[in-house]
Amino acid sequence: MHHAGRRCRPYLWLCALVALLGAAHLVYSQTLAFTWDEGFHLLASQLILAGKKPYLDFCFPQTTWNTYCVAACMWVFGQSWRVAHALQALLTAGAVMLAVDFVYTRAPESRWRTPAAMAAALLAGLNAVLLEHATVGQAYGMCLFAGVAAFRAAAAARGKQGMAFPLLAGFLAGMAAASSLLDAAVLPVLLGSFVLEKRWKSVAAFCAGAAMPFLPTLWLFVQAPGPAWFNLAGYQTHYRITSYPDAGQHDFEVLSSWLDSGHALLLLLLAAAGWLAIRRGVEWRSAPRAEFYLAGALAAALALEAAVAHPTFEQYFLLAVPFAAILAAAGFQGLCLRLAGSVRVGWPTGILALLIVLGCGKSLYDRRDVYLWSEIEQVAGKVQQVTPPGAPIWTDESIYFLTRRLPPSGMEFSYSHRISDLKPELAAQLHIVPDAEIKRRVEAGTYATVETCDLDTDFIDSLDLAKRYRQSSEMHDCGVYWDRAPR
Repeated sequence: MHHAGRRCRPYLWLCALVALLGAAHLVYSQTLAFTWDEGFHLLASQLILAGKKPYLDFCFPQTTWNTYCVAACMWVFGQSWRVAHALQALLTAGAVMLAVDFVYTRAPESRWRTPAAMAAALLAGLNAVLLEHATVGQAYGMCLFAGVAAFRAAAAARGKQGMAFPLLAGFLAGMAAASSLLDAAVLPVLLGSFVLEKRWKSVAAFCAGAAMPFLPTLWLFVQAPGPAWFNLAGYQTHYRITSYPDAGQHDFEVLSSWLDSGHALLLLLLAAAGWLAIRRGVEWRSAPRAEFYLAGALAAALALEAAVAHPTFEQYFLLAVPFAAILAAAGFQGLCLRLAGSVRVGWPTGILALLIVLGCGKSLYDRRDVYLWSEIEQVAGKVQQVTPPGAPIWTDESIYFLTRRLPPSGMEFSYSHRISDLKPELAAQLHIVPDAEIKRRVEAGTYATVETCDLDTDFIDSLDLAKRYRQSSEMHDCGVYWDRAPR
């Protein structure tokens, strides 16, 4: 049934819908997509192309798989934010297609199978948070694709002999976690599914596959255990919170923000309905039921991991969206069977699509005042214009990336400047420059040009940049200062 179903016209329409959503993701990634934190991810890939190593040569509190993949793409297609955005947008579209295909080939009721798959496509592909953050130069797109693909491989391994699918599932799950530890929950959940089946050879194959994407990180760890451990664990557990003194209140606001989001409420309610429909529906066979349960377990585990991150952010939860959309598609089908069994399938599907499209449009409208890369490029152009070649500068990570000027050691990761309790020798080993040292350098006239988009912070105010530099320019809420005044 599954293979024959993929050759029919409804499935082709589903492919066309996902292709349209993917095109929308790609267009958005090249026009409106921007988050401030992607600057240090892009800069890290650029530094790798310059021959530098994460942890050893610069502070980078992330796992490395996605960073090396983006660096490889930049090596082929050029060092541009557009390359990284296009890669993540295409990977996100791939994740949506894998989720849609799963729903279409597993849903039990033929009449509502296509609407259920369309619901999954719309709930995942037009999720506002996913659209806004999985199309930028961070690891979300890679994590989405690898996580859903690992789930599909684990589902395909059920009831089959051989090590190919467990090995593939482990490799893909490892790829997700090695791209961002926010996706680490995929590993124990899928490993647990093999353990519960007591297929010990499959467990071994899964573990072997999961280790492969971590080899670059392990290689760096062997060369410098101390800095690698600090970046992967020490910074996350002790110093990440230094940038958020009111993290408790912040976490509460993020965790309760779903109450104000129509998209989140709709997804949660339909996912809950899907869980009940699968559990109680007599039309569900045991194999699809177990696979949908696995999708639900992944959604819950990823959401829990995002919730306990301190501080947490709403974009962390997007990694659970495709799995929640799979359950929600089952819920949509179940509700339609019980409440609109004799109604034409187009009406409920059209109403759901309208709600999702309007919700996504409203969210994009609310983000109309955020930065754009075209604006940051103008700031970078100003820095290039006023700075002599080779002169030392202090800028935001995105400006270093756009100007292709290598940052001074310790200036690659701006959040690390707020770490002030390290001994000077250890800080130098970790490539961390605290705010006090930056202030001393500014007062000494070390930097020919200073650029910052944090004009309203107390630290920037304390530097008196307007007095230390004779010329300045402000554009798009960012300041550029050059022509050092005599001390």
